[in-house]
Amino acid sequence: MARTLLLLAIATSILVGCPGCSLGPKSLLHTRIRYNEAVKTTSEQQLLLNIVRLRYTDAPSSLGITAIADQNELTTGLQAMPFFASAGAGDIGTYRSSVLPQLGLTGASRPTLSYTPLDDEEFTRRLFTPISLDGVAYLSKTTWPISTVFRLYLENLNWVSNAETASGPTPEFPPQYVEFLDGVTALQNLQDRNLATLYTEDRTEVLRDGLASDTLTGADTIECIRNDIDMSKDGQQMSLTRKKRQQVLRVGNIEPDDIDWIRFTQAFRLDPNLRTYDLTLEELDPYLKGTPPTGLTSLDMETRSLLQVLFFLAHGVEVPAEHIEQRMAPMTCDYNGQPFDWNQVLNDLFHVRSVRSLKRPAHAHIAVRYKDYWFYIDERDRVSKSTFAILLEISRLELASPEKQKPILTIPLGR
Repeated sequence: MARTLLLLAIATSILVGCPGCSLGPKSLLHTRIRYNEAVKTTSEQQLLLNIVRLRYTDAPSSLGITAIADQNELTTGLQAMPFFASAGAGDIGTYRSSVLPQLGLTGASRPTLSYTPLDDEEFTRRLFTPISLDGVAYLSKTTWPISTVFRLYLENLNWVSNAETASGPTPEFPPQYVEFLDGVTALQNLQDRNLATLYTEDRTEVLRDGLASDTLTGADTIECIRNDIDMSKDGQQMSLTRKKRQQVLRVGNIEPDDIDWIRFTQAFRLDPNLRTYDLTLEELDPYLKGTPPTGLTSLDMETRSLLQVLFFLAHGVEVPAEHIEQRMAPMTCDYNGQPFDWNQVLNDLFHVRSVRSLKRPAHAHIAVRYKDYWFYIDERDRVSKSTFAILLEISRLELASPEKQKPILTIPLGR
């Protein structure tokens, strides 16, 4: 009996103290972080895989996780089982019985994952929609370097090309990028020296002026209120105005012979005497018709869509020599017929390495296997990791649907 009680106590302590058998709130300790890590890792791998696909001119594809439901079940059992044994050779024909405990413990985890293909019409439209001017300005005001934001999301600035032909499938000839890269590098230096910053000004825009006060009806007044239009009266005349927020580049107290200032203004054809430049979106004539003799007074931008950004960064993928020989990926050659080095364009911005190996690369931060090669971002490449991080976050914002999508595919996993 003492032995039986001891076994019962041991079995009870096992059931109570089993770390993997927690149910209810305690189950979060064992599941939430694991699911979080799994979603994060696979999201990063999916984005990197699509970048690699674009380098090979293969179509990208994405699959979103809309829901994770995990049911945990724990079944325990403890019972006493009689056991009969012979009493011994000295007492033939008689038996004695013993009571032995029997412990049963079964557990089951039934996660249900709901997937939604992100290749529908709405997703495609968002993939092709260029980022807004306010979006570029907002990113540039954060801790991300302004040169990184401009190099990623601008096709051109004052019609100075930022490797525009790289915003699609790999071009046949090298893109134009040197002047843009020199200009944004100088701008980054000015920002690092606290001599240039992006700023939002509140301005009053005059829509109509000199209107006779008796020409406005009650319906006109209601329409003005709906559209945030202010009406001001001066004698017998009315003016219609509206408040607007204008993004500008504000420059501090800078010497005219400052080398960074000269490089920046010359690269983008700016009037060096100004200290405030409006940020505009595709308002400048492509041939700079009507440019004042002293230079331009604004920074006019043509922005990129997320797909264009992905194509642009895809040229930072290191294509294996074997694939080059087999013409599996398109190549860019200079005018002498020599392979063009895309590191000149994407230097200090983004680089994806490749290696043929059975095992995942040792220093891989993110890695995917494609066409028998590992493609990865090196753990020690701080710049590429930073660029990939901003791309991942912006892609989530740009591609997020305003309406919650319903799951298309739900997979219940077995025990």
